[in-house]
Amino acid sequence: MVKELLTFEEVSFAYSSSSPVIERLSFTVFENEIVAILAKSGSGKSTLFRLITGLESPDQGTIVCHAQGKIGYMPQQDLLLPWLTILENVSLPLEIQGKDKKEAKIIAASFFNRFGLVGTESLYPDALSGGMRQRAAFLRATLTSETLLLLDEPFASLDSLTKTSMHRWLVSMWEKEKRTLLLVTHDIEEALLLSDRLFIFTNQPLHGFTEVQVPPDLRRKMETTEEMEQHRSSLKKDIRALLIEESLR
Repeated sequence: MVKELLTFEEVSFAYSSSSPVIERLSFTVFENEIVAILAKSGSGKSTLFRLITGLESPDQGTIVCHAQGKIGYMPQQDLLLPWLTILENVSLPLEIQGKDKKEAKIIAASFFNRFGLVGTESLYPDALSGGMRQRAAFLRATLTSETLLLLDEPFASLDSLTKTSMHRWLVSMWEKEKRTLLLVTHDIEEALLLSDRLFIFTNQPLHGFTEVQVPPDLRRKMETTEEMEQHRSSLKKDIRALLIEESLR
């Protein structure tokens, strides 16, 4: 039986006396699924994540999260600690899990080649490009043992080849650990590739949304046939048309 992990029920939120950022929003996320969120910049996606983590409280409505205390969050800003080296930053979640510093660094360092970070181990964050910092932050987020991972545009600053490599890593991690992921992205192809469902928000404040179920035979399939590519392309075209139509209203 599929279990609910996160539920929003008629949730509304505004910062002080400003206009609502989120208004009567309801949705459910289930265990072991990946949900992609497509929405305009500045529409309230980051606020949504702050509500899920408990950094903000709703003005109205109910949030039920069965992963409370077991939530990993990668915001758009990498938030690498400037006084720690890249290796120390990445190994931090492993230390929090109880591993000693030496073991944590050995485990973390074993992923540096896959993430294109070899040679950065002893460097500090300000010595890295934005894309490399983002890779380090993504690796740090995936090394947590949290039940629910919130990823806010984790691949936005990456070139095409690196992004594909990170997609493969995310898929392999999910297949092994079956964690629940909420992924904010502006990339329709990325959303269709990685997720089980898409929540497409086209209004402000965040309220109603269009849900798209990704066909099971397309989910997380890195190697595809011509027929699968045509199917994915058709879905992408439909979603883009929806976004354009809503933006003209």
